[in-house]
Amino acid sequence: MIATTIEQSKKLAEILPLESADMCWQKIYDENHLLSDYKIELLPFRLYSGLGVPAWSLAALLAALPDYSLQTNTDGNVFVVCESKKPMMSDAYDNPIDACVEMILKLNEFNLL
Repeated sequence: MIATTIEQSKKLAEILPLESADMCWQKIYDENHLLSDYKIELLPFRLYSGLGVPAWSLAALLAALPDYSLQTNTDGNVFVVCESKKPMMSDAYDNPIDACVEMILKLNEFNLL
């Protein structure tokens, strides 16, 4: 996974500034002009505003996290620890993007972003 999923992206779009999205899920339409799918574009969302869903790479997610560290457990899974104001830890995931998304959602829930 190189970016947030469409579902994750939609949640983050309600929390993070859209300018922080460094990628975009571009909408793909079929011959009847109906939405048929999405494809990831490696260009910033601002270039596709209105034509897609913002997406965040791992680097963009880490930039949005205050006082964080990525850590790995003995199983090789990754989790995020934030030391800002109220120390928090995400669950462990096999993908660091999932861990970062969870942490951003937690921080937002406690108004710490």
